[in-house]
Amino acid sequence: MPLHTRFLSLRLRLLELFRLSRIQPVLLWAVLIGLLGAFSTFLFREAIASLQWLFTRHPGSMVGMAMQLNPTARLWLPTIGGLVAGLLLAWARRVSAERRSDYMEAIAVGDGHLPVRHSLLRSVSSLFSVASGGSIGREGSMVQLSALIASVLGSRLRLDRPQLRLLVACGAAAGVTSAYNTPLAASLFVSEIVLGSIAIDTLGPMVLASVVANVTMRALPNYHPVYAMPTFAGLQGLQVLWCVPLGLFVGAMAPFFLRTLAAGKRLFESLSLPLPIRLAVGGFLVGAISVWVPQVWGNGYSVVNSLLHQPWLWSSVLLVLVTKVLATTLTTGSGAVGGVFTPTLFVGAALGWLFGAAAMVILPAQGVLPSAFAVVGMGAFLAATTGAPLMAIFMIFEMTLSDQVVLPLMVACVIAFWMARNIGGGRWMYEVVTQRNREEQERTRLEGQTMADLVQPADTVLTLDDSVSAVMQMFFKYPVKYVYLVDSKGWYQGVVSLKDVSEALTRDPLIATQSVAPFLRPNEIPVLLPAYSLSEGLTQFMQHFGERLPVVQSHEQPLLMGVVHKSAILETFSVLGRQPAAVASSSLNRDNKP
Repeated sequence: MPLHTRFLSLRLRLLELFRLSRIQPVLLWAVLIGLLGAFSTFLFREAIASLQWLFTRHPGSMVGMAMQLNPTARLWLPTIGGLVAGLLLAWARRVSAERRSDYMEAIAVGDGHLPVRHSLLRSVSSLFSVASGGSIGREGSMVQLSALIASVLGSRLRLDRPQLRLLVACGAAAGVTSAYNTPLAASLFVSEIVLGSIAIDTLGPMVLASVVANVTMRALPNYHPVYAMPTFAGLQGLQVLWCVPLGLFVGAMAPFFLRTLAAGKRLFESLSLPLPIRLAVGGFLVGAISVWVPQVWGNGYSVVNSLLHQPWLWSSVLLVLVTKVLATTLTTGSGAVGGVFTPTLFVGAALGWLFGAAAMVILPAQGVLPSAFAVVGMGAFLAATTGAPLMAIFMIFEMTLSDQVVLPLMVACVIAFWMARNIGGGRWMYEVVTQRNREEQERTRLEGQTMADLVQPADTVLTLDDSVSAVMQMFFKYPVKYVYLVDSKGWYQGVVSLKDVSEALTRDPLIATQSVAPFLRPNEIPVLLPAYSLSEGLTQFMQHFGERLPVVQSHEQPLLMGVVHKSAILETFSVLGRQPAAVASSSLNRDNKP
């Protein structure tokens, strides 16, 4: 018996024995994605360090590098870096017509596919923006690279749309974990923000990928926590009540921060400058600020660590906060590729520190250091800007590993989220959340969808004259249990089963050269008509426990038009907010009425 026939027979037995769902195979690949995501993050981090050394001959943090440079270098290095980054972005737009290269869009509203060349060029552009002093996070590109690896692997494995999107989500979670060393918060980040819901079927693979990524990062050279968190022992008992005004204060500031970032983008777009010049102008303005305040360079890691461990004057913190927000607005507004997640943590820490300093003046006997409020402020501001309070709570908890921080965080994050939602009108940091809100407006349109709107090409189609060997090659190429058979006119005749032909080949290998016609099962699976509604289509799926069903033109002229995947129907019901089982049940009851 040929090797591929044995492989297919073994796969069939495993499927029947363990009754694997369509999500469970992703668990295996999630391990590999976690490993590759950690390595891609490590390489990106080392590439940034190499470019910093090449540009300035000064290792270490971006702020430390800026302080060692003379004012002229501080001015022109971000300018030149922005120009090079803009040229790379312009090149990316020329080589690829695909503009949807963001991993969040690919997971939430796309099909999981990410354009390779476009994504890689954007990542290289981000390298130059970050390494030359741009006020932007490096972590966005790290997550993008990890998600890109998952997308490429899933495409090679020919995963269907839901599986591919889940694998890309695993890649994103692995990237966030590798950047921040927070595996649980990373999984919640993708679930709460990108997917919009927390379900064990999707959370499990992401947690697995995150754990593998975290273990791998700890084994790689130069590993260290992103933030050197202090021992959190403040805000005990009634002191937790301070988190109520802190949440209100931080929540009120979040919408203004988001509006400032949006205003920066509108300003640069109104200039109508070529993309390279636009990024160069943004770099020049950031460089001009850094002549007086070098702390605006980079993503703010070193400044936050300093706020958590060293004494500061409130005026200095306020100055750095205002200039950092301005520098981040200029960098992101000019179009530089990177993340604003880490600058958001910076702003939250500074706001929390300032609140803590004011609290010490009002009630000095409380004895709470501003650094304690800075830690809580990071989480509260993150919840207020992302609209994901649960993720923010777990992220700060994983960073501090202190159970003392949980109660203050819960109070501050929930209040900040509520405050920001009421003041900001439901506008959050990531456009994908806004996009999901727009999808709610599409419910009326989706209500009228039919099977004709969901038809996909039927790749696994052969004719009655094809051989058993051709059928086995089709089974080996595609992970399916049935191949569709049509006649010379393209009319659907039935299916041939993987189980039937594999068992026949086991008994007699010479049957491979014979026609597949004797294995035809005309009525093995139901068929769909283009005019079927969503509920009628789901009713047909309830009679067949498979992922896809063929669509024919009519019962009288069964021209095979393609297939409809059950996941497409279920996703539509999910957007509509309806229970598919209840819909199908009501449809059955209606059809069975006398």
